[in-house]
Amino acid sequence: MATADTVELGDPHAPKEESVRVFHQIEHELKRSLVRTRHEYNKHEPEYFAAVEHLSDAQLAGFGADDFQQVRVAVSAYGLHLFGKVRIPSLPDEGPAYIHFRAFTGGPDDQATLHSIHTEDKEEVDGGHSYRAIFTKDDALDWFDT
Repeated sequence: MATADTVELGDPHAPKEESVRVFHQIEHELKRSLVRTRHEYNKHEPEYFAAVEHLSDAQLAGFGADDFQQVRVAVSAYGLHLFGKVRIPSLPDEGPAYIHFRAFTGGPDDQATLHSIHTEDKEEVDGGHSYRAIFTKDDALDWFDT
């Protein structure tokens, strides 16, 4: 299994042709999974999606390839691990308005699969936790497993 310790994650850059191909292949599942994840998290930890609580499901998932803004790629022996940043167009750019996703493809002839949408559970210095699934433009697109 690829981890941050076993493969090197490349520098962030604008999506190129192969990354856009992967995005198109996972786009439907990404949108479906994002909406489903929000509904599940809202039952127990609504803070994850607090930045988009006022958006309908259609607005939350209203992005397309033109909103795919940044990518980082890690190459392993069995394929490409693609980390992407997508802007939710219904939100103002200066605030939390981005989701981070992870996808995998074995190569240009293989069907890409969605691995996960990033959700962050961060322990604060006071012992509390902060939760989020919607990130800002300035938040780094780093390796994540969840």
